[in-house]
Amino acid sequence: MQKKNATVHLLILDPSQNDAESLVSLLRNSGKATRAHRITSEEDLEETLKAGNWDLLLARDLDQEFSADDALAMIRRMDKDIPFILLTEQESRERTVAMMKAGAQDTVPFEYTDLLVLVVNRELAALGERRRRRVLESHLREAEQRCQLLLESSKDAIAYINDGMHIYANQSYMEFLGYDDIDDLICIPVLDTLTPESQDTYREFMKSFAEKGEDGMTMNCTARRSDDHELNVTMSVSAATYDGEACTQIVLQPEHSDAELEEKLRQISSQDLLTGLYNRQYLMDALAEAISNAGKHNETGALAYIALDNFMNMKSQVGISGADLLLGDLANLLKEQAGDDLALARLSDDAFSLLCQPCDEKAMSDHSERIRKAVEDHLFDINGRTVQLTVSIGVAAITENSPKAEELMARAHMASAEVRKLEGHAQGNGVVAYNPADFETLDESNSVEAIQKALEENRFRLLFQPIINLRGEGEEHYEAFVRMLDKDHKEVSPYDFLPPMGPIDTAIKIDRWVILQTIRQLSSHRSRGHDTRLFLNVTAETLQDQTFTPWLSVALKAARLPGDSLIFQIREGDANNYMKQARDFTKAVHELHCKVSIAQFGCALNPFNTLKHIDTDYVKIDGSFTEEIQKSDEAKEQVKAMVKSLQNSGKLTIIPLVENAGVLATLWQAGVNYIQGYYLQAPVPEMNYDFGDN
Repeated sequence: MQKKNATVHLLILDPSQNDAESLVSLLRNSGKATRAHRITSEEDLEETLKAGNWDLLLARDLDQEFSADDALAMIRRMDKDIPFILLTEQESRERTVAMMKAGAQDTVPFEYTDLLVLVVNRELAALGERRRRRVLESHLREAEQRCQLLLESSKDAIAYINDGMHIYANQSYMEFLGYDDIDDLICIPVLDTLTPESQDTYREFMKSFAEKGEDGMTMNCTARRSDDHELNVTMSVSAATYDGEACTQIVLQPEHSDAELEEKLRQISSQDLLTGLYNRQYLMDALAEAISNAGKHNETGALAYIALDNFMNMKSQVGISGADLLLGDLANLLKEQAGDDLALARLSDDAFSLLCQPCDEKAMSDHSERIRKAVEDHLFDINGRTVQLTVSIGVAAITENSPKAEELMARAHMASAEVRKLEGHAQGNGVVAYNPADFETLDESNSVEAIQKALEENRFRLLFQPIINLRGEGEEHYEAFVRMLDKDHKEVSPYDFLPPMGPIDTAIKIDRWVILQTIRQLSSHRSRGHDTRLFLNVTAETLQDQTFTPWLSVALKAARLPGDSLIFQIREGDANNYMKQARDFTKAVHELHCKVSIAQFGCALNPFNTLKHIDTDYVKIDGSFTEEIQKSDEAKEQVKAMVKSLQNSGKLTIIPLVENAGVLATLWQAGVNYIQGYYLQAPVPEMNYDFGDN
């Protein structure tokens, strides 16, 4: 990091050798040991940036073959943390604003040497602080990880308690006492985890510990699990701190332990069960470590986001089981192409990722192109049917200036989406490298800012699609969809703009805008005599937003709208990933008399397990089943059994993507309650469907 007596490594872009030397002399005379390199061409700057670490770039704003703007663009493209100062011939507010928007730190007239020294001192100090912060953040993260790993990897069941209440427990402790979620255990008294006979013994033991203060004191007692099973344990206690607060650490040592099973559980915790590749959590941890290494050791790397093109259409063609086979075969192909040097992970149903360090963006782009071509040329055999796939790959460099892991993943994701904007690649099938200068300028090329700008400029639109009662009852239901007019005035879904693990606030803002606008429109629509109810989709971010239901309560009261006119729809995947939050969300909206629906149902390994925890009123079966039941008798029976089981448990069923009349007889026989699809009506701006015709 930058120190007062450290040598300043200076880059100068100036057509005059004499003027460049005068700048070096200026810094040396101000007390800075300076080593400089004068840039002579675009190739020279690129090779220089790759070859070493630089602290500052001074660029003259003169007409020359390789301009100051080109140099700044290259620094942004290569994502280098090098302060850039433009030396102008005269003061110009417009030029200063334009350059600082493009990423420069400042502009200074060339003749203002005293001001230049002050600006250089400021930027070098800021650079030193950024480097120091990166190192400290890396050290802090490593220290926290070591502490957490010591707890989490311990075979012993360890918990922290304060005033007799649990405030933390490791995985072994939760598994030993039969709890799935730390939130279920937090604030539960330790006494409640013991049998009545052991509770008095525990009180006396803790009283003795408080008086003696001897770490490692032990007692034998009987623990009571959440399923009421009892186990004999040895409890030891020690003084500890957690989050800076004094507390007590307790360790439970079970009478019997299965070390081999625990080891296997640890091994599979980093694996994707379907493909055997690394899972998302492993990849994100590895990416965070790679970013840390880049900051500490200037060791560059690269990340590739591999998105499957048109996967949902493919899934509807081959079915859920066929899609699983397809993903397994694709994973094997990617493993062959990746080799042993790259970390390969499955991120989601239709996305994989590659991580490499040391590596650079160009090498990863070349490797990604080989992977793209291998996938395009491969013929997948799925249940006797030949299937072809293509992938869109986005590449993001890992440098000392890289953001956190989630944001870097978002960069690669955005780059993969850019493939479809390339000429001749409307269906994807290409490779794009992320260029920070393209994506981070203050205009609509930035997805999150584009969404915010569209919100501010009222370029969001609501569409409504009817959901029809197949039994002919005259209920009026619609599902609300949101569309955003982009800068080319084309309708797109703003949710598609959000990168994976994108900014939580943005998703919440979209959800709230949709809900607020639909409440207003629904209130007006119902005032004209319609008993209409609306299905509203909510994201995983809203499920985790504890301020949502108080806000919803106020909005409903302001619109004088009954709660039972709204049905909040949660995706099955979000419900499983955030089970506790989804359960609490469902309970909270039910208290406002709103209803809840689970969408995309049937894709999980055990879909009915979701319904054990979440009290949903409606279940929308995944659209892939609609396609399958028109082709397979086995699929028809599967849907019939699913519908019957759901209805036996009191759930109303919905089948989406009904595109023709041929499927209606099957759905009627299956006992489906509601249908939805383009056969009835496409999403339109008005709630104008004539439900009386059904």
